[in-house]
Amino acid sequence: MRAIGGLRACGGLWRWRRNPLRRTTDLVEAWLAFAALALILLAAPLIGVLVGTAAQDALQQAVRKQHKARHLVTATVVKKADGSPLDPDPETATTRDRQSRVVADWTVPDGSDRQGTVMANLKEPKPGDHFTLWTDAQGRITGRPLDTATATTHAVLAGFGATVLTAGLVEGGRRLIVWRMVRLRYTRWDHAWDKAGPDWGRTGTGS
Repeated sequence: MRAIGGLRACGGLWRWRRNPLRRTTDLVEAWLAFAALALILLAAPLIGVLVGTAAQDALQQAVRKQHKARHLVTATVVKKADGSPLDPDPETATTRDRQSRVVADWTVPDGSDRQGTVMANLKEPKPGDHFTLWTDAQGRITGRPLDTATATTHAVLAGFGATVLTAGLVEGGRRLIVWRMVRLRYTRWDHAWDKAGPDWGRTGTGS
């Protein structure tokens, strides 16, 4: 829709070029629409690419750091933990339905042993069952590191969002300027009408 409006504005710019009824504001509005179209088609995608590239670099660096700092270890179930905390989040609760809260042992990357209560991807855990979990270098439980594909997806979304936001700001700025111009035009008309009103229809009547 914006592209169609911009093309119409370009056509209007050409029509207004030598039209004797052309007002300065008409030409300004046409040029403003042309400039906005150019920014939306050229500047907005360029900003999106720059933002997406920057986000990709930052996220991929985070992926490398997380994979270096986090370790996948094998834990052994000691026993099933008593009770389970209530979770008001339906999505998280659905995930937890596929997990069990257990007391488990695991070995830290430096060779020392740890024990604690964790969530295991086991429906019916029994002592001696094995499962995997992610820890940091000190053996503390941590989340799964960000993977490359997910990081790329986030970067693409960031670039797309920057493009849409830029286009929206350009169009919003254009509309705001046109609105102010129209308001100014109406104000001038009101002043001209107030000035000419008392003498309206008296020309040539001899009054």
